[in-house]
Amino acid sequence: MAKRSKSVRTVRVAELFAGVGGFRLGLERASGSDTAYQVVFSNQWEPGKRVQHASNIYVSRFGKEHHVNTDIATLSTRDIPDHDMLVGGFPCQDYSVASTLRNSKGLVGKKGVLWWQIHRILKEKERPPKYLLLENVDRLLSSPVAQRGRDLAVMLRSLDLLGYAVEWRVVNAAEHGMPQRRRRVFIMGYRKGTPEHKAIKRSTPTDWCTLNGPMAIALPCKVDGGFVQFSIEQDLEVLSNEFGQRSGTSPFGNTGIMFDGQVFTGRTKAVYDGEPVTLGSILQAEKDVPEEFYIKRGELKQWKYLKGAKKEARVSQGSGHTYSYSEGAMSFPDPLDRPSRTIITGEGGRAASRFKHVVCVDGKRYRRLTPVELERLNMFPDDHTAGVSDTWRAFFMGNALVVGIVERIGRELLRWSP
Repeated sequence: MAKRSKSVRTVRVAELFAGVGGFRLGLERASGSDTAYQVVFSNQWEPGKRVQHASNIYVSRFGKEHHVNTDIATLSTRDIPDHDMLVGGFPCQDYSVASTLRNSKGLVGKKGVLWWQIHRILKEKERPPKYLLLENVDRLLSSPVAQRGRDLAVMLRSLDLLGYAVEWRVVNAAEHGMPQRRRRVFIMGYRKGTPEHKAIKRSTPTDWCTLNGPMAIALPCKVDGGFVQFSIEQDLEVLSNEFGQRSGTSPFGNTGIMFDGQVFTGRTKAVYDGEPVTLGSILQAEKDVPEEFYIKRGELKQWKYLKGAKKEARVSQGSGHTYSYSEGAMSFPDPLDRPSRTIITGEGGRAASRFKHVVCVDGKRYRRLTPVELERLNMFPDDHTAGVSDTWRAFFMGNALVVGIVERIGRELLRWSP
């Protein structure tokens, strides 16, 4: 087991694709009373939007110093201060469950290409960051549909060529005592010369991923199946063209590490013996909930239909072809004695929806979740996103990460020592 360092070190951070600041919140909390993590650069830009709501919220919460609201692709790396750690939830629309697998375009998609802006910064900086902490949807491990796992393989190999060892873990926040069943892949990179990179070389892959590494200490887990090894030590173009073509499933497990072009990966299971944080425990007092969030009696029938099981004939709008459509029932209302389902970008608005959360606290009235409750499910401060419409606030939380995950990883990275 790795030791925990007692000394406090200052880590300069660059936050890309910052959204409303989830990474920054987590790292600031990990700093405690000492300002260990210092954000020296942040960037948030939403193309095609006249009003940059997310950037405006970021500035209102953290100040405008070191913040840039411009397309990262147009920014010279000379204008990005030297930093020790690069973090970001790089845009994931091309991998998201919001689109079908067949329509996902992965790295060649409009949003997916922004990965290469991270790569550009790492490659062009005279003093590249020692650490990376990135977040994405777990579909990244099997993207794209025609070459399962190719996108992650290309990312890992490109980071390998830049001198990084990289580990990843698919984390369900609720399995570590947080209020939402939100699954995301967290990717941690360690540059050659860091104590962690040297320690990985001395450790076995399973020990690093489940016992010794900062992520293993922050988010305890155990092996849940054998680890496998394979090489991605190929030319990037060859890897991009050939990886995964002959396989219907991705070779990447929910946990793994890449070192010197060799991948070690398998399945792990979260280890947590504490009490769950439930949806009911984060709700606002009913007296504080605006009337507009309650569902009118006459609208309940539509909500129940959308949430219910279905097996019915439908007609395709394009061809007029009749087909059989079926889907299972969803809990209605959402159970209060469990962590919540994953919140989505479409949680806002009064219209009935299959996927929006609905709670019933008094056994009589049903209502949607408020923006504050959505913030709490991601472990943001109350009213962090105040200042824009409730629809925008819900959208931001549907895109955000669970802050507690970053806080735990950040804290253990500071404490870790070989």
